[in-house]
Amino acid sequence: MDSGRKTPANRAKALQRFPRHDRRGEARLPAVLATLAAVLLYLVLPEQLLFVPRFVLPGLELLLLIPLIAVNPRRMTRQNRLSRIVSLTLVALIGISNLISLGLLVHAMVTDKAQEGGPLLLAALQVWATGIIVFGLAFWELDRGGPVARTQAERSELPLADFRFSQDENDDAVEEVADGSSRTSDWVPTLMDYLYVSVTNSTAFSPTDTMPLSPRAKALMAIESVAALMTSLLVIAHAVGVLDK
Repeated sequence: MDSGRKTPANRAKALQRFPRHDRRGEARLPAVLATLAAVLLYLVLPEQLLFVPRFVLPGLELLLLIPLIAVNPRRMTRQNRLSRIVSLTLVALIGISNLISLGLLVHAMVTDKAQEGGPLLLAALQVWATGIIVFGLAFWELDRGGPVARTQAERSELPLADFRFSQDENDDAVEEVADGSSRTSDWVPTLMDYLYVSVTNSTAFSPTDTMPLSPRAKALMAIESVAALMTSLLVIAHAVGVLDK
């Protein structure tokens, strides 16, 4: 930031609010709540969208979540190889189970079970919402080495970015925008930023203000877009079928 100009007190405080400052680490609670929301959405799916007994996958997911909370109960400042594997396994388990449920939903919608319109339409919303959560968690876990690396490592030591946020290129904008940029304020994305990327990708079926950079980021966004599009087309097709009756 240009030292030749004075920074107003409100913006000076904003320059010190991000998780990288003092290596505080990102709060654990938002990720726990997002994971629990995905677990609860799975628990209330209709029976025909389950491929194992109802409580098996949620129980396994909770078992994986417990050690992650134990390692970083409040703020995410510590990580080892095992905790990294567990966190990625948890996200993969939720994501794969949701994609399988989507496949079962497609099958149910194109068979006689589609007569059960109300429950299946609600299930489509549950699958779509779970997709937003799990892909947001996946982006959050993978980008720049994950939430711990993003706050604890020096920027020069971070892996290559998977996503380019607008804050990453705003340092040459007007002052009130530049003061919140990555270069000026040491900003890093948090879970909310990745959930927003997931929401826009599942509604616009394409990137909006945040661009995927790596092949894996592009692949994940492509899978999410196709899954969301399939869900939307199923709901529209069912609605048209109901109106034609």
